[in-house]
Amino acid sequence: MLRFKFLDRVPHIFRNKYILTILIFLIWILLLDSNNLIARYKEIRELHKLRNEKEYYTKKIEVDKSKLKELKTDDQNLEKFAREQYYMKKPDEDLYIVLTPQEDRKITRKNN
Repeated sequence: MLRFKFLDRVPHIFRNKYILTILIFLIWILLLDSNNLIARYKEIRELHKLRNEKEYYTKKIEVDKSKLKELKTDDQNLEKFAREQYYMKKPDEDLYIVLTPQEDRKITRKNN
């Protein structure tokens, strides 16, 4: 008698064993399985992020390779690079470095 009262409250569509099986399967796939949709979404986002990073670093490697090739082939480019990046100078010349206020702040932050 109690069982029949409970079944009367359940909508008719949920009494069908096929519908009930499909619902349980969907809940399992959406939430409970180790490869659920939430985890898959996070993995796909991470994959896109990693692909973008790979593309960025591939372009950066190409630029660096071209710069390295340029430095290895021409002594004037090597001298220019050394002067600009490492503030190197010839023995008989003076070197003056003019910094903008933004560059000055960056240098003081690095030193502190």
